[in-house]
Amino acid sequence: QVQLVESGGGLVQPGGSLRLSCAASGSIQRNSVMGWYRQAPGKQRELVARISDHGSTHYADSVKGRFTISRDNAKNTVALQMNSLKPEDTAVYYCNYVSWVGTGYWGQGTQVTVSS
Repeated sequence: QVQLVESGGGLVQPGGSLRLSCAASGSIQRNSVMGWYRQAPGKQRELVARISDHGSTHYADSVKGRFTISRDNAKNTVALQMNSLKPEDTAVYYCNYVSWVGTGYWGQGTQVTVSS
């Protein structure tokens, strides 16, 4: 089992920045992938960004150049730096962990609201 705890959401004006953090605990293994997904009201959950424990990253086209994902393997944490936020970035953001055998875990989610 893996437990994920997110922090850092909130309300920000368009053009502003937020940093989300996620701490993982439990049966953390090598060759895992951690990432961030989001779900806006009435929409399906979508991938925002993911990172392997080797540092390989992948971003959704909608956030490329604005968001940066990073990972600290020693601390079992993953962060998402979000810059130039837009109203369409408003969603509940979920931390995700996938083990090397494909078992997935989710955090409880943190609300990000971009509004003036």
